[in-house]
Amino acid sequence: MAKAKTKTQIVSELAEAGDITKKQAVAILESLVAQAYKGAKDGFTIPGLGKLVVVKRKARMGRNPATGATIKIPAKKVLKFRIAKAAKDAIL
Repeated sequence: MAKAKTKTQIVSELAEAGDITKKQAVAILESLVAQAYKGAKDGFTIPGLGKLVVVKRKARMGRNPATGATIKIPAKKVLKFRIAKAAKDAIL
């Protein structure tokens, strides 16, 4: 399995593809991340890649794997990334 790309590698590829400096590419990447953080609670979409969504999980009963005791797991909100169909088709 191939290693994940580092931020530096991603910035280098963005700079080359957009014919911009690496500083500009870093600014673009950081701006995109900041927008995703701000917009995540309303659903942040990157067209062609996917969408960040907040999902509410219900309270449920679980089991402690070490002791086998039944425990109550409280309701909570979690952040999920839903892959776009175009991305799935391109990869799979």
